[in-house]
Amino acid sequence: MASVKQFQVTFDCADPERVARFWCEVLGYVVPPPPEGFATWDDFDRSLPPEQQGSAFACIDPTGVGPRLFFQRVPEGKVVKNRVHLDVRVGTGLAGEERLAALEAECARLLPLGAVRVRLLRADGINESCLVMQDVEGNEFCLD
Repeated sequence: MASVKQFQVTFDCADPERVARFWCEVLGYVVPPPPEGFATWDDFDRSLPPEQQGSAFACIDPTGVGPRLFFQRVPEGKVVKNRVHLDVRVGTGLAGEERLAALEAECARLLPLGAVRVRLLRADGINESCLVMQDVEGNEFCLD
C-alpha cells in the first residue's frame, strides 16, 4: 500500500483571509502566488461569482516542509471544542521553567495578533507543560 505523501489542514471559518493571515504570522507561513493570469489574489477573487468571493484562502510553508493550510467559509459559527487542533511546537526539548518561559514568550507575541490565552496545562510527570490558546475565530490550538 502506498503511503500518503502530502496533506493539507482545512479550517472552517467565517473570514478565510483573516484566519489565514493570522496563521501565516503564527507559523511563518506565506500566501502562495495567485493563479496564473492574475496579478493578485484580489484580482482572482473579483473574477469569481459574487457568492464565491472571499470564500477561501490558503497559506503555505515557504520551505515546502509543512502542510498547506486551507481556509473555507462556512455559514455556521463555531459552537464546540475542536476535535482536531494544531500544536505549535515552541518548547521542543525544553523542560520546567525554561519551557514555561518559551511558551509565555510565544503567547505574548500572539496576543496582539488576536490570539486568546485559554489556560496553562502544567507538567504532570507524564506530559510537559503546554498553553491552550484560541485563534482569531476561537479555534483552539496549543503552544507545546
